[in-house]
Amino acid sequence: MGRKSTFQSGVHPDDAKKLTAASPIRRLPFPEEVVLPLQQHTGAPAQLMVRVGDHVERGDMIGAAQGFISSPIHASAAGRIVAIGPWPHPSGQFQEAVRIRVDRYAAQIPRRRLVPDYENLSREKLVAAVKEAGVVGLGGAAFPAHVKLSPPPDQAIDTLLVNGCECEPYLTSDHRVMVEYSERVYLGIRIMLRCLGIRRAVVGIELNKPDAIEAMRAALPTDLDIEVRTLEAKYPQGAEKMLIKSLLNREVPSGGLPGKVGVVVQNVGSVATLAEVFETGLPLIERIVTVTGPGVREPGNWIVPVGTRLRDLLAGSGGLAEDASEIIFGGPMMGLAVASLDTPVLKGTSGVLVLSQEETPSKTVYACIRCGRCLDACPIFLNPQRLGKLAMNERWPEMVDHHLMDCMLCGCCSYECPSNIPLSQLFAMAKTALRR
Repeated sequence: MGRKSTFQSGVHPDDAKKLTAASPIRRLPFPEEVVLPLQQHTGAPAQLMVRVGDHVERGDMIGAAQGFISSPIHASAAGRIVAIGPWPHPSGQFQEAVRIRVDRYAAQIPRRRLVPDYENLSREKLVAAVKEAGVVGLGGAAFPAHVKLSPPPDQAIDTLLVNGCECEPYLTSDHRVMVEYSERVYLGIRIMLRCLGIRRAVVGIELNKPDAIEAMRAALPTDLDIEVRTLEAKYPQGAEKMLIKSLLNREVPSGGLPGKVGVVVQNVGSVATLAEVFETGLPLIERIVTVTGPGVREPGNWIVPVGTRLRDLLAGSGGLAEDASEIIFGGPMMGLAVASLDTPVLKGTSGVLVLSQEETPSKTVYACIRCGRCLDACPIFLNPQRLGKLAMNERWPEMVDHHLMDCMLCGCCSYECPSNIPLSQLFAMAKTALRR
């Protein structure tokens, strides 16, 4: 597989990917209803454009982007809008959402749309087409793709990094995209390189995905400067700063973004989705979701409409096992536990993890013993022990002085702590308090 790259620190949890790593991508039937929150991305929520009683076709815009850092929302199924109002959201809050009763006998064929010819579009029109399609990062943060493709003039971008690490345990949707849709990934890379006006791209894949590495190298185009690099299987290898350090040996400064060191990072699933937009003319209205864990009967990788409710997704995966205990949107390290089966799949929902009672025992929290394991694990060299003590005493301003805002909430410190102190959760709470 060639030489492997990595970064300092981090942790090595069991990747637990065997449940779905070999499961081909399949499509679930359309549910009876989809629920589309207007807040599905980083930035301002989409502005509502429809009313109760309206009939929409698959791909119709129901929410327009508000400002530059925002993204439009499109109907993921043909049907009638039956309600608009607060609805359970993966964030744990209630957010305004549009409920669409899916037409039972509709063929779900989208209205004909113009397929953009990316080779004859200017860079500005290319980026505008990406924004209009509602493409966001599919790895979790859901950062609008057009923003990354429009770096400010003072940032000289020279490299596109394509993140194929998928370092979160259990999740395999990106893995299957590289195995099954490698040519689509490279089309997406071509389009992104054209948007950025650069020629170089590097694809990083962890060594625990040998079939993905093989597929991506077999489809490697010869007319572009694209390199497929292997990385040590370690968490959080897929974090932007870690990936840049591992592949390019560049360090993003404190408080800075990848553009400061000439890099744009994009998730491999997002790149493939970008290609699909220019292949079909369709906006981002469906995505691949890994449904996995010992608490679900039929783990797999499913193509589902954005807005599919959790209960419908789990029913299509065989339902819950008898000892199912906790449901997490995302992976076990950074994912969020959900309390309602009505919570919908968002654009950034990469996976749904169902854990058993055996895997979710209640743990007693003990006093810190100053062992230093959290310091050794932190990939950006913070002092989690000190930050945790400040958080427990609600000394938020002092946490900023100790670089709280550089924390990625990756969970390495919590994973390593022998006292079971929920450090990552304390830091998330501190960030919320400071924002307020």
